[in-house]
Amino acid sequence: MQTSSDRHEYPAHWEADVVLRDGGTARVRPITVDDADRLVSFYEQVSDESKYYRFFAPYPRLSAKDVHRFTHHDFVDRVGLAATIGGEFIATVRYDRIGTDGMPASAPADEAEVAFLVQDAHQGRGVASALLEHVAAVARERGIRRFAAEVLPANSKMIKVFTDAGYTQKRSFEDGVVRLEFDLEPTDRSLAVQYAREQRAEGRSVQRLLTPGSVAVIGTGRTPGGVGRNVLGNIRDAGFRGRLHAVNKALPEGQKEVDGVPAHRSVRDIDGPVDLAIVAVPAEHVPEAVEECGRHGVQGLVVLSAGYAESGPEGRERQRELVRHARAYGMRIIGPNAFGIINTSADVRLNASLAPQMPRPGRIGLFAQSGAIGIALLSRLHRRGGGVTGVSGVSTFVSSGNRADVSGNDVLQYWYDDPDTDVVLMYLESIGNPRKFTRLARRTAAAKPLVVVQGAGSAPQGHAVRATRLPHATVSALLRQAGVIRVETITELVDTGLLLARQPLPTGARVAILGNSESLGLLTYDACLSEGLRPLPPLDLTTAASPGDFHGALSRALADDACDAVVVTAIPAVGEGSAGDAALAEALRSAAEQVPGKPVLVVHVELGGLAEALSAAASTAPQVGSATSGTVVRSHPFRPLDRLATSGTGEVPAPRTGSRLIPAYPAAERAVRALSEVVRYAQWRRDAAEPGRVPEYEDIDEKGAASLIGGLLARGQGLTLGTEETCDLLGKYGVRVHRALSAATPDDAVRAADALGYPVALKATAPHLRHRADLGGVRLDLADEEQLRRAYAELTEMFGKPEELRPVVQGMAPRGVDTVVRAVIDPAAGAVLSFGLAGAASQLLGDMAHRLVPVTDREAGSLVRSIRTAPLLFGWRGSTPVDTPALEELLLRVSRLVDDHPEVVAITLEPVVVAQRGLSVLGASVRLAPPPARDDLGPRTLPAY
Repeated sequence: MQTSSDRHEYPAHWEADVVLRDGGTARVRPITVDDADRLVSFYEQVSDESKYYRFFAPYPRLSAKDVHRFTHHDFVDRVGLAATIGGEFIATVRYDRIGTDGMPASAPADEAEVAFLVQDAHQGRGVASALLEHVAAVARERGIRRFAAEVLPANSKMIKVFTDAGYTQKRSFEDGVVRLEFDLEPTDRSLAVQYAREQRAEGRSVQRLLTPGSVAVIGTGRTPGGVGRNVLGNIRDAGFRGRLHAVNKALPEGQKEVDGVPAHRSVRDIDGPVDLAIVAVPAEHVPEAVEECGRHGVQGLVVLSAGYAESGPEGRERQRELVRHARAYGMRIIGPNAFGIINTSADVRLNASLAPQMPRPGRIGLFAQSGAIGIALLSRLHRRGGGVTGVSGVSTFVSSGNRADVSGNDVLQYWYDDPDTDVVLMYLESIGNPRKFTRLARRTAAAKPLVVVQGAGSAPQGHAVRATRLPHATVSALLRQAGVIRVETITELVDTGLLLARQPLPTGARVAILGNSESLGLLTYDACLSEGLRPLPPLDLTTAASPGDFHGALSRALADDACDAVVVTAIPAVGEGSAGDAALAEALRSAAEQVPGKPVLVVHVELGGLAEALSAAASTAPQVGSATSGTVVRSHPFRPLDRLATSGTGEVPAPRTGSRLIPAYPAAERAVRALSEVVRYAQWRRDAAEPGRVPEYEDIDEKGAASLIGGLLARGQGLTLGTEETCDLLGKYGVRVHRALSAATPDDAVRAADALGYPVALKATAPHLRHRADLGGVRLDLADEEQLRRAYAELTEMFGKPEELRPVVQGMAPRGVDTVVRAVIDPAAGAVLSFGLAGAASQLLGDMAHRLVPVTDREAGSLVRSIRTAPLLFGWRGSTPVDTPALEELLLRVSRLVDDHPEVVAITLEPVVVAQRGLSVLGASVRLAPPPARDDLGPRTLPAY
């Protein structure tokens, strides 16, 4: 590492793994004195043209002085970073702080010259762009606010790196050199560029795993059975379109095949590239397999092997080493302890999982961390009877196991613009990075539905999860704000997903109900009311209704402008069998296709044939007995009670594009619950199209607040502000707090009241009495000295000495509704703004609403209205409505304060009394702490190991 003469210790927190544009990974780290040989070797592999572009002259080799200069840094004024793969440099970047004269300088100079060099074999992979993000973050940390770079006009690639970054910049041309200067403060455009690059890179890294051209299964047993041998068979039987190889170092010397698949004793013996390796060897042999894969240039790994973090501390360290080892070679990992991956695309046909057969192709992307949950989801999606119909299949399936590397965030990046996926279903036992997940979920949900079951308990032992102080209910509320359809069970996950997969989004909450059972119709009506829908009176067609009657009634309901969705209820007719079921299914399907803009659901009771027929009516699956000569008919692993005919090639046809597939449910509650989730999601989509804006307020003193915060933090690492400091800071953002004067004695209370003016309030502020008017620690409307002294005596008699009560005197505020406003910086989720009514009842009910900061004007309005007790603000039962616009403005100002100053880690305003006109903040507390070195505005990184 660095010598003792260096001014700063080695900054280990600058080390990071990054995903490059092509989906591979590289390690970014500071350059040290130990890197001299690596630097020389790297430079020797750079072309003469690239060297010329870097030094503006022929520069065939580095001198000893150059090597010393480029490897000795103080990590403040001189910094060098390298991108490495396999421990070797593939690119470097350095900055040198300069003064106004362009000469080397130290702080407070805030400008630096920056220069890059990328090995020719790695140009075009986005290495320079990633390095620019990281060196810019380092520079900002060291007080540098602006970069300057001199580039030859012919070096168009490097000029593009700077100009495409999105920073505010200016360009000049002098003496044959282009000089670029740009501010390092993140802008909306630079963040948009960064997020877009992140999406492309991480999406591409998952695409490489799911669409390999060649696969090697490492750990293929010599005899039938075992994980490796079974997975090999699953890949082969699914009809994988690429090259498949079996690998087992224990194979006899002359054995060339296993089950008809080319066999090898090592990955390195395979002639040609290997894109994906499935690792199914004992954990102690995995490092050897990873090393061979890395040296052979394998792009990614699916590690099925167990014995990692799920097994305890020793396994956790083994898992960390696995990730470090794979990333050193630029490989990404699904697993360990994974169930596998599936891609049903006709161009891929990959079943690299423990599922014995491929699911039907379809438009649903499926993610599960647990293999057991994954197989349960696949089973439910493909079950034909006793539940929802198998109306849609799977595009891709990922079971991440311990998700040591590839996580749900990465797969979301892939599904966001995957043309084969229309709906995303995720079972998340834990969320490793809630802040990033909500950002990605918001963007994904704006394009395609995202349905999530989130585990409520502690994270599984194998998962690395950031600590969060937010309750589970708060995280769930934030997910809903981001457009996530949040459900509670895998049954609801499948119910909702199947409705979204082939039915349009409703334009409102008005639901028509029709069917041949009055009781079932009324049950559906009540369920709609319970879920907040607006049902129309049920239409009873009577038990004598024919398929034609259903067709006519459904056609009329869909044509009615007062209806947004239709629920059809059906009970079996006496004496009818499968023929009647098929006729009814065809009648419903043909009526639904006449008005394709409204969703249709079916609630059926003991009509297994109808569920089958609804699926068959739209040709989503072949029928038993339809096989032609040569067809193999065998039991489907996910539907043990029926049989699925396949084509002569063993493939299952995909659903017909554009067909109206009607989901059927065995219970009204399940159908209506799914519909209500879709209705809320559709409303979110409409609202998201116009998200509102973050208002600017002329009276906000952002610089004054920053100066005050800096001075306060100079006292220590974290502190809760005193009353005067709190009022001062909040006042700079236009939040006025009513003064409260200490009253240690009755005479102090009288003097305080004289200063404030009568009437006044006398309040105990001891922790056990604060904000607890129900305990009697508050006396209001004290009109004169006599009443004040009497109230003081009563309080001390009831609760103890003044030093225990900590009484204060405060001027009376206009009467209104007591509310509470909070903001907190959570280490995992980021900044969260919360609102609710003050008082024990709201606390017991957990009636608080939450939004991610920064909050827009529309979000502030929805925040106020989203609590269950919101009617108290709007004139409930004849009361006077209060000034909710003033309340919304207060929320926006608090949001701005927290967003502008990450050092403000907690704010509580309680109570905030909202009157008919205006509001009064009667209590406030603020906590400050130094901001984190890296936050969500920092450069792209993979989770550290």
